[in-house]
Amino acid sequence: MTVELPGERPSAAPASELAGLLAKVARGDEAAFAGVYDRFGTVVYGLVRRIVRDPAQSEEVTQEVLLDVWRTASRFDPGEGSARSWLMTIAHRRAVDRVRSAQASAQRETRAAVTETDYDVVVEEVETRLDAQRVRRCLDSLTELQRESVTLAYYGGYTYREVAALLGVAVGTVKTRMRDGLIRLRDCLGAES
Repeated sequence: MTVELPGERPSAAPASELAGLLAKVARGDEAAFAGVYDRFGTVVYGLVRRIVRDPAQSEEVTQEVLLDVWRTASRFDPGEGSARSWLMTIAHRRAVDRVRSAQASAQRETRAAVTETDYDVVVEEVETRLDAQRVRRCLDSLTELQRESVTLAYYGGYTYREVAALLGVAVGTVKTRMRDGLIRLRDCLGAES
């Protein structure tokens, strides 16, 4: 009788047992493959799960690993290492491949989203330029005094008092010119849209 110490897990199967099973699997022995699956499936799943993290994908990768074992058991060479190391190497590589594939897919989606954003930026730029042309055209429809007052206030950032001082007119006059100019701009821009 074996006593299991706390924190220890009993070995799933001796290394020589796995090597023997792999030799039989290499000859097409389905019962030997079932033995590999039963004894080492959970060990493979545990390693894959630590790398992939997603339970469903970990199950898929585990199945892929065991399918690889069925197909490539003849490649196992006991002279190059233990059967367990060979099996866990296959599992590790498959799990890493799955993670890399997921990352590449996420990067492709990100690039696709950026491409769509670039298109939207172009559309916005065109619309902005068209709006600017409409505003210039409407500004040209104002009288010289109205255009001058509006341009100084909105594009120059000046206050009513500063515009009045720059033009040498009363503040009330600037307010009237700007009010009339803005009404004409609104009508012009409203008629063109």
